[in-house]
Amino acid sequence: MSGTLYVVGTPIGNLGDITSRQLEVLEMVHIIAAEDTRVTRKLLSHFDIHTPLVSYHEHSTQSVIDGLLGRLMQGENVAVVTDAGMPCISDPGAKLVLQAQQAQIAIQVVPGPSAVISALAVSGQDTGRFCFEGFLSVTKKQRHAHLEALRNETRTMIFYEAPHKLLQTLRDMGAVFGDDRSVSLCRELTKIHEEVHKTTFGDAVAYYESHTPRGEFVLVIAGADESADTESFSMEDALEMVRGRIGQGQRAADACREVAADTGFSKRDLYRALMEE
Repeated sequence: MSGTLYVVGTPIGNLGDITSRQLEVLEMVHIIAAEDTRVTRKLLSHFDIHTPLVSYHEHSTQSVIDGLLGRLMQGENVAVVTDAGMPCISDPGAKLVLQAQQAQIAIQVVPGPSAVISALAVSGQDTGRFCFEGFLSVTKKQRHAHLEALRNETRTMIFYEAPHKLLQTLRDMGAVFGDDRSVSLCRELTKIHEEVHKTTFGDAVAYYESHTPRGEFVLVIAGADESADTESFSMEDALEMVRGRIGQGQRAADACREVAADTGFSKRDLYRALMEE
């Protein structure tokens, strides 16, 4: 009988946020797959836990995954953690979970704090519908394409950003979404210097041009005004435009992106509707 893979959340800053169940599982499993063993070892040492660690991160080879799956198949229990928050969310743990599912290995979640949800909750932005976009690419072309695809996104958008890239990211976002678009900058969540600043891209750029950003940021951005650009087109109108472009030889993704820019519908919604036909 195979063991169980536990997906274990850890505190995003304040160690007081750890749960008794997380501690029980981290102490009970045979091994912990950690993004950075140095970070996880500090956490374990704080709570006097001595479970062996193995390094598992975005650059790990398939042989590392195979080794973990092999131990699970032999009946051992394995926990996967990230440096902070929930593993598998914009995190290589997702690949391990997928392959464990394919191998019919039991998987259990041991939930904990999430920077995405924590930031959204205190952002002051609309929380009814949202999308998580992770980190922007460091490549200028890919960053631009990512943001352009979201130009007409009406849901609240959530991004991660490092302090040394924050100012350029705010400039790039302001250029696409508009300097007057509302953004909440959530910094150092659950830590001593936690701060949530709701402002506009224009004001945020002006502020950080004279103040060096410090700490990790979560950006929570208001979605586009739903009534601004979609009044003259129905979804069926937009889909017909997409079909026409595909009929002329365009790739579906490219057709959806261009029609989204023309009609105000999101590329994602157009593509989803197209695939459901």
